[in-house]
Amino acid sequence: MYEGVVQDLIDELGRLPGVGPKSAQRIAFHVLQADPVDVRRLAHALLEVKDKVRFCAVCGNVAEAERCRVCLDPRRDLAVICVVEEPKDVVAIERTREFRGRYHVLGGAISPIEGVGPDDLRIRELLARLADGSVTELILATDPNLEGEATATYLARLCKPMGLKVTRLASGLPVGGDLEYADEVTLGRAFEGRRLLDV
Repeated sequence: MYEGVVQDLIDELGRLPGVGPKSAQRIAFHVLQADPVDVRRLAHALLEVKDKVRFCAVCGNVAEAERCRVCLDPRRDLAVICVVEEPKDVVAIERTREFRGRYHVLGGAISPIEGVGPDDLRIRELLARLADGSVTELILATDPNLEGEATATYLARLCKPMGLKVTRLASGLPVGGDLEYADEVTLGRAFEGRRLLDV
């Protein structure tokens, strides 16, 4: 629709996840109208993140050094590993301030439709971490969707013979939600995961 570099910018922005054609166009025109200093700062931040950020050699989380801040923290419980799909999941769990163990980022979930199998994920690295016997519990915190469930089931079957306690995050009703709006699967899981009230 536009010519030259403006269309190139719109096309590149449109390739970003969650950015549709209209959003790409809006962002492109925002960049055009922005102060050159702000645009340079954005471009610098993009280049810096590509130059400096890598994946932790131990867990696969984002890091600026060989190991991420979680793996470097001596206060973390070495006996518990929480398995997640993506680095953004680590951030979500850390915000709860409930988990004090370490993480393992798979880099996705098993999805035959998208051509992602177990060999495409960081499962070998997880098994290597479990080999020395220092880990006693593996928490499977993959997404509660078809791919996440398949990945959790695969990992549970793989790790159960190691004598580990393998747990799955509970799923069910959101806080502040109404029962009448919950789907059958969510409501069923809420019943399965019910717990005793200590009063």
